[in-house]
Amino acid sequence: MRSILLLLTGLFGFTSANYDKTKALIVSNQCIQFSVSTGTGCAWMCNYCANQLGTNNYYFTDSVCTYQEGTGCIGNPIAGKTYTCCSV
Repeated sequence: MRSILLLLTGLFGFTSANYDKTKALIVSNQCIQFSVSTGTGCAWMCNYCANQLGTNNYYFTDSVCTYQEGTGCIGNPIAGKTYTCCSV
């Protein structure tokens, strides 16, 4: 029952005395972590996140890559660093 309440709360923005915002964010956001090698750019990273998360509606937790109209996915990833992207 609590899972249904959290789902409805997240979908419709209802609040409740039992509502835990942190838990709702973890439940509602799917995230993946990965690292890249030298020469890997944001175009690949954005494509990877979209494919792994099954959506084009995602973000990088550290904003390493962002979408720019007319240019696409841009940024400066660092080889060997762990990156996280999450669906919205």
